[in-house]
Amino acid sequence: MNEITDIISKLDLIPHPEGGYYRETYRSEGSIPMDALSEKYMGDRNYATAIYYLITSQNFSAFHKITQDETWHFYDGAAMRLHIISPQGEYTELLIGNNLNRDEVPQFTVPGGYWFASEVSQPNSYSLMGCTVAPGFSFEDFIMPEREELLTLFPQHKQLIIKLTHG
Repeated sequence: MNEITDIISKLDLIPHPEGGYYRETYRSEGSIPMDALSEKYMGDRNYATAIYYLITSQNFSAFHKITQDETWHFYDGAAMRLHIISPQGEYTELLIGNNLNRDEVPQFTVPGGYWFASEVSQPNSYSLMGCTVAPGFSFEDFIMPEREELLTLFPQHKQLIIKLTHG
């Protein structure tokens, strides 16, 4: 796994609260005032933000949601398996990668307010991704629930929620 260590070092990544590693690479100078945003936002937001995001086979990105739409971009490694649960409980799974013949997509946007988690699709590998968020990301918009909260909301997805949440 020296390759993973090299990527973390070369891209100057740090641990992310949801799992994996990240580094913000862009935050627009311009911002949208709070009174021009919906009531979901408490404060101004930059126009857009972008990060590098790395996940390995040894960890996962736990279920969470943000207020904004988040576009995922595939860069390197194995395809990332993205799990999405809509506010109504509808489940979607897809692979973000570069093998179009295996129904992988190189980019995908998760709608704001949807719960999502991800994992690497292959053992002993990694997924290097990019994420673009608009309006720009703020940890004020980030919600990572307790496992029990998601199980109460979506009991039909019990196995998946247990697998992709932290204790």
